[in-house]
Amino acid sequence: MTAPERPLRADARRNRESVLDAAGELFAQRGDAVQMEEIAERAGLGVGTLYRHFADKQALLAAIIGRRFEAMTALARAADEASDPWAAFETLLYGYLESAQADAAFRFALLGPEEPSWNDIAAEKTDFSAITERIVRRAIDAGHLREDFRADDFVLITRGAMANMTDARNWRRHVTLLLEGIRGPER
Repeated sequence: MTAPERPLRADARRNRESVLDAAGELFAQRGDAVQMEEIAERAGLGVGTLYRHFADKQALLAAIIGRRFEAMTALARAADEASDPWAAFETLLYGYLESAQADAAFRFALLGPEEPSWNDIAAEKTDFSAITERIVRRAIDAGHLREDFRADDFVLITRGAMANMTDARNWRRHVTLLLEGIRGPER
């Protein structure tokens, strides 16, 4: 039996957040070319401090995704409270994408060449996925989404839209076209 993780001390928490902020800025600017040493320098920390928090670049990318997933899960909970199933689905979809548009590091972490370590953020992913599944199921049951639509298709739509985020018009047009194709008979 392993001991429960202790909460980070205030200084360690600040260091971790500094690393995440610095990594976010650098990944957004330069993608995968960023080195861990550069991230430590941007954060104003030693490279040893960075590695105490993140074993490698995949762990760092997972933490960036995890931090965004916390906000996405709050958004999903709010969308899930909408009484209209289609409004809940659209609120989740557009809220997710608008949040991703403002966070280039999150997009890089999801779409970049290195697969993040999902094990590091399993709880965040599980919470978000469960709410998304519920919203999708409600929209299907109400006839607003095609019967063969699955929660995994939500991921396909969001990743496609994020790949088209060169400007707001591109991804919004992409999503508009997709929504027309996935709408159920109760338009």
